[in-house]
Amino acid sequence: MIRRKRAYEPPSNGDGVRVLVDRPWLREISKERAAIHLWLGEIAPSAELREWFGHDPVRWEEFRQRYRAELSGTPDLIRTLGEIEGAGPLTLVYAARGDARNNAVALEEFLGEGAG
Repeated sequence: MIRRKRAYEPPSNGDGVRVLVDRPWLREISKERAAIHLWLGEIAPSAELREWFGHDPVRWEEFRQRYRAELSGTPDLIRTLGEIEGAGPLTLVYAARGDARNNAVALEEFLGEGAG
């Protein structure tokens, strides 16, 4: 089971393994408070893609396509997430304010399609 949760929301027992999927560390939050088990910054969109997207809803579909292309180049990281999910709940932790259009949403879709 894959879940998504904003890093600034309190962790819960049902989160399972909490994996931060953003490249930069979280602002104003400690690792302890965030309860991050694993930080996979390398699986986040490239700086260029993040900057281009800028959370502009008009660019969402193109962002998803470009991010998928980047994810295709990270088979070891995708496999790691698949193994974590296979062992129990996996929560993709992100910092973005919008919960409908961010890299964790796109990553969850990618993983859900059996990309690992």
